[in-house]
Amino acid sequence: MGAGSAGQRLGWVPAPQQGWVAPHIASEFPGLGIAWVEVDAKPGKSPEPVRRRLRDLSDRTYGSQAIRLRERPIPWAYRVFFRQIGLDPDRTRTPVEQLALDRLHDGGFRSNGLPGDALDIAIVETGVALRAFDAEAVSGRLCIRDSAPGESLAGMPGEMAKGTLAIADEARPLGLLFGATAAGLGVEQGSRRIVVAAIQVKGVPQIAVEEALWMAASTLEAA
Repeated sequence: MGAGSAGQRLGWVPAPQQGWVAPHIASEFPGLGIAWVEVDAKPGKSPEPVRRRLRDLSDRTYGSQAIRLRERPIPWAYRVFFRQIGLDPDRTRTPVEQLALDRLHDGGFRSNGLPGDALDIAIVETGVALRAFDAEAVSGRLCIRDSAPGESLAGMPGEMAKGTLAIADEARPLGLLFGATAAGLGVEQGSRRIVVAAIQVKGVPQIAVEEALWMAASTLEAA
Protein backbone atom coordinates (compact mmCIF):
# COMPACT_ATOMS: atom_id res chain seq x y z
CA MET A 1 0.00 0.00 0.00
CA GLY A 2 1.37 3.42 -0.89
CA ALA A 3 1.91 6.15 1.65
CA GLY A 4 -0.37 8.45 -0.30
CA SER A 5 -3.50 6.69 1.04
CA ALA A 6 -2.84 7.63 4.66
CA GLY A 7 -4.68 10.91 4.63
CA GLN A 8 -7.80 9.23 3.23
CA ARG A 9 -7.78 6.32 5.66
CA LEU A 10 -6.69 7.72 9.00
CA GLY A 11 -10.32 8.26 9.94
CA TRP A 12 -10.58 4.54 10.60
CA VAL A 13 -8.22 4.80 13.57
CA PRO A 14 -7.37 7.54 16.08
CA ALA A 15 -5.50 10.49 14.61
CA PRO A 16 -1.77 10.40 15.44
CA GLN A 17 -0.55 12.51 18.31
CA GLN A 18 2.76 14.33 17.94
CA GLY A 19 5.33 14.13 20.70
CA TRP A 20 8.21 16.49 21.42
CA VAL A 21 11.97 16.29 21.17
CA ALA A 22 14.32 17.86 23.71
CA PRO A 23 15.42 21.19 22.16
CA HIS A 24 19.17 20.49 22.18
CA ILE A 25 18.56 17.09 20.57
CA ALA A 26 16.24 18.59 17.96
CA SER A 27 18.97 21.12 17.17
CA GLU A 28 21.57 18.37 16.76
CA PHE A 29 19.29 16.06 14.77
CA PRO A 30 16.87 18.10 12.62
CA GLY A 31 13.95 16.03 11.45
CA LEU A 32 13.89 13.75 14.50
CA GLY A 33 10.38 13.22 15.85
CA ILE A 34 7.93 10.84 17.46
CA ALA A 35 4.22 10.32 16.85
CA TRP A 36 1.82 7.75 18.24
CA VAL A 37 -1.70 6.34 18.33
CA GLU A 38 -3.55 4.45 21.06
CA VAL A 39 -5.55 1.39 20.11
CA ASP A 40 -7.92 -0.85 22.05
CA ALA A 41 -6.28 -4.21 21.45
CA LYS A 42 -5.03 -7.24 23.34
CA PRO A 43 -1.91 -9.31 22.73
CA GLY A 44 -2.40 -12.82 21.45
CA LYS A 45 -2.24 -15.14 18.49
CA SER A 46 -2.67 -13.41 15.16
CA PRO A 47 -5.85 -14.28 13.24
CA GLU A 48 -5.57 -15.94 9.86
CA PRO A 49 -5.93 -12.71 7.82
CA VAL A 50 -2.86 -11.29 9.57
CA ARG A 51 -0.85 -14.48 9.08
CA ARG A 52 -1.91 -14.52 5.42
CA ARG A 53 -0.69 -10.93 5.08
CA LEU A 54 2.70 -12.02 6.40
CA ARG A 55 2.82 -14.87 3.90
CA ASP A 56 1.97 -12.47 1.07
CA LEU A 57 4.76 -10.13 2.20
CA SER A 58 7.14 -13.07 2.31
CA ASP A 59 6.29 -13.94 -1.29
CA ARG A 60 7.03 -10.36 -2.35
CA THR A 61 10.34 -10.07 -0.49
CA TYR A 62 13.30 -11.68 -2.26
CA GLY A 63 17.00 -11.78 -1.60
CA SER A 64 17.82 -9.18 -4.23
CA GLN A 65 15.21 -6.84 -2.75
CA ALA A 66 16.70 -7.21 0.71
CA ILE A 67 20.14 -6.35 -0.63
CA ARG A 68 18.84 -3.24 -2.38
CA LEU A 69 16.61 -2.25 0.54
CA ARG A 70 19.19 0.06 2.08
CA GLU A 71 19.26 2.11 -1.13
CA ARG A 72 15.60 3.11 -0.77
CA PRO A 73 15.05 6.59 0.71
CA ILE A 74 13.42 5.68 4.04
CA PRO A 75 15.71 2.77 5.01
CA TRP A 76 18.68 4.90 3.94
CA ALA A 77 17.48 7.75 6.19
CA TYR A 78 17.55 5.43 9.22
CA ARG A 79 21.00 4.14 8.26
CA VAL A 80 22.29 7.72 8.15
CA PHE A 81 20.73 8.49 11.53
CA PHE A 82 22.18 5.32 13.08
CA ARG A 83 25.66 6.45 12.06
CA GLN A 84 25.00 9.91 13.48
CA ILE A 85 24.21 8.46 16.91
CA GLY A 86 27.14 6.05 16.89
CA LEU A 87 25.44 2.85 15.71
CA ASP A 88 26.89 0.87 12.82
CA PRO A 89 23.86 -0.07 10.69
CA ASP A 90 25.77 -3.04 9.28
CA ARG A 91 25.99 -4.48 12.81
CA THR A 92 22.96 -3.00 14.55
CA ARG A 93 20.36 -3.26 11.83
CA THR A 94 17.63 -0.73 11.24
CA PRO A 95 14.17 -2.21 11.96
CA VAL A 96 13.16 -2.81 8.35
CA GLU A 97 16.55 -4.26 7.39
CA GLN A 98 16.49 -6.62 10.36
CA LEU A 99 13.06 -7.89 9.33
CA ALA A 100 14.26 -8.41 5.74
CA LEU A 101 17.26 -10.40 6.96
CA ASP A 102 15.08 -12.46 9.28
CA ARG A 103 12.81 -13.25 6.35
CA LEU A 104 15.77 -14.55 4.32
CA HIS A 105 17.08 -16.57 7.26
CA ASP A 106 13.71 -18.08 8.20
CA GLY A 107 12.34 -18.51 4.68
CA GLY A 108 9.44 -16.17 5.43
CA PHE A 109 8.13 -13.65 7.92
CA ARG A 110 7.28 -15.65 11.02
CA SER A 111 4.13 -14.88 12.97
CA ASN A 112 4.94 -13.86 16.54
CA GLY A 113 1.40 -12.85 17.46
CA LEU A 114 -0.04 -9.44 18.15
CA PRO A 115 0.96 -6.67 18.40
CA GLY A 116 4.30 -7.78 16.90
CA ASP A 117 2.86 -8.97 13.59
CA ALA A 118 0.94 -5.71 13.09
CA LEU A 119 4.10 -3.68 13.63
CA ASP A 120 6.15 -5.96 11.38
CA ILE A 121 3.67 -5.61 8.53
CA ALA A 122 3.69 -1.82 8.81
CA ILE A 123 7.48 -1.63 9.07
CA VAL A 124 8.02 -3.85 6.03
CA GLU A 125 5.42 -1.98 3.95
CA THR A 126 6.58 1.55 4.84
CA GLY A 127 10.13 1.26 6.21
CA VAL A 128 9.16 3.39 9.24
CA ALA A 129 10.47 2.34 12.68
CA LEU A 130 7.68 1.45 15.13
CA ARG A 131 7.49 0.57 18.83
CA ALA A 132 4.65 -0.64 21.07
CA PHE A 133 3.96 0.07 24.75
CA ASP A 134 1.21 -0.75 27.24
CA ALA A 135 -0.98 2.36 27.12
CA GLU A 136 -2.02 1.95 30.75
CA ALA A 137 1.63 2.30 31.79
CA VAL A 138 2.25 5.46 29.75
CA SER A 139 1.83 8.80 31.49
CA GLY A 140 1.12 11.80 29.27
CA ARG A 141 2.84 12.74 26.02
CA LEU A 142 5.73 10.83 24.52
CA CYS A 143 9.04 12.48 23.82
CA ILE A 144 12.59 11.79 22.71
CA ARG A 145 15.20 13.01 25.17
CA ASP A 146 18.55 12.04 26.59
CA SER A 147 18.95 10.35 29.95
CA ALA A 148 19.10 12.41 33.12
CA PRO A 149 22.01 11.94 35.57
CA GLY A 150 21.47 8.80 37.61
CA GLU A 151 18.54 7.66 35.47
CA SER A 152 18.13 3.99 34.68
CA LEU A 153 15.88 1.87 32.52
CA ALA A 154 13.64 -0.46 34.50
CA GLY A 155 14.84 -4.04 34.21
CA MET A 156 18.36 -3.13 33.08
CA PRO A 157 21.31 -3.04 35.49
CA GLY A 158 23.02 0.22 36.33
CA GLU A 159 22.50 3.75 35.13
CA MET A 160 22.10 4.72 31.51
CA ALA A 161 25.22 6.25 30.01
CA LYS A 162 25.21 10.03 29.84
CA GLY A 163 23.46 11.27 26.71
CA THR A 164 21.63 8.00 25.99
CA LEU A 165 18.71 8.73 23.68
CA ALA A 166 15.42 7.37 24.96
CA ILE A 167 11.71 7.38 24.31
CA ALA A 168 10.07 8.72 27.46
CA ASP A 169 6.72 9.83 28.82
CA GLU A 170 6.19 12.58 31.37
CA ALA A 171 7.38 10.38 34.22
CA ARG A 172 10.22 8.10 33.05
CA PRO A 173 12.04 6.57 30.11
CA LEU A 174 10.03 3.88 28.35
CA GLY A 175 12.90 2.43 26.33
CA LEU A 176 16.04 3.15 24.39
CA LEU A 177 15.37 5.01 21.16
CA PHE A 178 16.40 1.95 19.14
CA GLY A 179 16.72 -0.83 21.67
CA ALA A 180 15.33 -2.33 24.86
CA THR A 181 11.95 -1.47 26.38
CA ALA A 182 11.76 -0.85 30.12
CA ALA A 183 10.47 -3.79 32.13
CA GLY A 184 6.72 -3.64 32.71
CA LEU A 185 6.10 -0.98 30.06
CA GLY A 186 5.92 -3.15 26.97
CA VAL A 187 2.79 -4.95 25.80
CA GLU A 188 2.17 -7.88 28.13
CA GLN A 189 -0.49 -10.54 28.60
CA GLY A 190 -2.76 -8.28 30.62
CA SER A 191 -2.53 -5.29 28.28
CA ARG A 192 -5.85 -4.05 26.95
CA ARG A 193 -4.80 -0.83 25.22
CA ILE A 194 -1.66 -0.35 23.15
CA VAL A 195 0.41 2.69 22.21
CA VAL A 196 2.02 2.33 18.78
CA ALA A 197 4.82 4.88 18.35
CA ALA A 198 6.67 5.85 15.18
CA ILE A 199 10.21 7.23 15.27
CA GLN A 200 10.79 9.74 12.50
CA VAL A 201 14.23 10.84 11.29
CA LYS A 202 15.37 13.32 8.67
CA GLY A 203 14.39 12.05 5.25
CA VAL A 204 11.27 10.18 6.43
CA PRO A 205 8.18 12.06 5.23
CA GLN A 206 5.27 12.73 7.56
CA ILE A 207 2.88 10.92 5.21
CA ALA A 208 4.93 7.72 5.63
CA VAL A 209 4.76 8.04 9.42
CA GLU A 210 0.99 8.44 9.27
CA GLU A 211 0.67 5.48 6.91
CA ALA A 212 2.75 3.25 9.18
CA LEU A 213 0.68 4.18 12.25
CA TRP A 214 -2.57 3.70 10.36
CA MET A 215 -1.47 0.31 9.03
CA ALA A 216 -0.38 -1.03 12.42
CA ALA A 217 -3.39 0.37 14.27
CA SER A 218 -5.96 -0.82 11.73
CA THR A 219 -4.45 -4.31 11.78
CA LEU A 220 -4.72 -4.39 15.57
CA GLU A 221 -8.27 -3.05 15.60
CA ALA A 222 -9.42 -5.55 13.00
CA ALA A 223 -7.92 -8.53 14.85
